Amino acid sequence: MLVDEFDFDLPEELIAQHPTEKRDASRLLVLHKNSGKIEHKHFSDIIDYLHEGDVLVRNNSKVIPARLYGTKEETGAKVEVLILKINDDDICECLCGNAKAIKAGSIITFSDELKGECLEVKEEGIRIFKMIYEGIFIEILERIGQMPTPPYIHEKLKDNSRYQNIYASILGSAACPTAGLHFTDELIEKIKEKGVEVLDITLHVGLGTFKPVKEKTIENHHMHYETYYMSKDVADKLNKAKADGRRIIAVGTTSTRTLETIMKKYGTFKEDSGETNIFIYPPYVFKAIDCQITNFHLPKSTLIMMIAAFTSKEMILSAYKEAINNKYRFFSFGDSMFINNE
Repeated sequence: MLVDEFDFDLPEELIAQHPTEKRDASRLLVLHKNSGKIEHKHFSDIIDYLHEGDVLVRNNSKVIPARLYGTKEETGAKVEVLILKINDDDICECLCGNAKAIKAGSIITFSDELKGECLEVKEEGIRIFKMIYEGIFIEILERIGQMPTPPYIHEKLKDNSRYQNIYASILGSAACPTAGLHFTDELIEKIKEKGVEVLDITLHVGLGTFKPVKEKTIENHHMHYETYYMSKDVADKLNKAKADGRRIIAVGTTSTRTLETIMKKYGTFKEDSGETNIFIYPPYVFKAIDCQITNFHLPKSTLIMMIAAFTSKEMILSAYKEAINNKYRFFSFGDSMFINNE
């Protein structure tokens, strides 16, 4: 299947540069996958499409202030580094701008508090760094790091908390799982009061989620690994929901990837942790989820391929055309879509 089949024209003015003033005031396109019917709502209306007994599964990963700007000690070359993953012993996997300037042994000075030594050169601009500092690494990042908003967002983020989900709790992502940005504490409480079970899993967003597809054919695209975790309690509750015939609704493509990874691996939900490079595209058969809450994604991205697999390529491109005609806001700070199985 050709990557170009998932292309579409998007006016630049529809790329959201900032979040809505109130999280749940963003717009919501409801797509009924069985009929193709579309409704135009606001995100606060999501509660009307959730039923007592449904299970809402969220990704509780928290974004690291992972973008660093530094200088190569030997030459003074300017370097931008995005931390993709923090491993043990202060070893970090990073995506680097001006990567050709960074060789094994290169020392990058990020501030008076932090330096990094390149230990290994990998493909696609990835470098392995040993971070050199005194104190607590995360606290240093919070002081000198910037939130890793995508390059198509040109406005400076005024409040870093707006690039975090309100339920984010496990630090480790290099980008926000943005489908959750529309939830407020008040809306979550209303959802729970309706009898919807809300469960948390973890997938730390890395290059696997946001890396552009450069191949001509989908099958040749290489997905990078991302770390995930599901607890026994959550697995047991999901298995109970499946047995009862209740709907499992994934908040975002990262939650979907985690749920489908575990279901594909075991044929059931199970306490598990590890790394996944699952790539979901048509004609993938979903085994874990019944509905999805998702944002509007980039043309030719692995994310639009995933939701096309959940419905159909034709249905998703038609829904996107409808969203464009109705001036929906796209991408990370944009509006939302609920793909309903009814």
